[in-house]
Amino acid sequence: MIELLTILVLSVFVGVEVISKVSSTLHTPLMSGANAIHGVILLGAVLVTGSTSEPALVALGLVAIVLATVNMVGGFVVTDRMLQMFARRRPGPGGPTGRGAPAGPSAPRGQQ
Repeated sequence: MIELLTILVLSVFVGVEVISKVSSTLHTPLMSGANAIHGVILLGAVLVTGSTSEPALVALGLVAIVLATVNMVGGFVVTDRMLQMFARRRPGPGGPTGRGAPAGPSAPRGQQ
């Protein structure tokens, strides 16, 4: 048990170091690949849970399905936020500021 716990702790440290060194331009493609893997994991959890009839294994499978779903949806949310960071902003209907009024000083009320 101690050996497994040691491997878990070391893998967490290695994972944090590896992920923190990834540049932001590579993050989105890596997350897309991870989302595909999470989809396969979710499908596997559904198939394995559906093939068992023991209540304890069904409960464990349900937990696996919920965690895999949360993991996959979270990955898509993070990928979407990363893509929004790189998206170009279009000017809104009121000019380049997008606030409804053109940028710069406005005319006095009586001269509009």
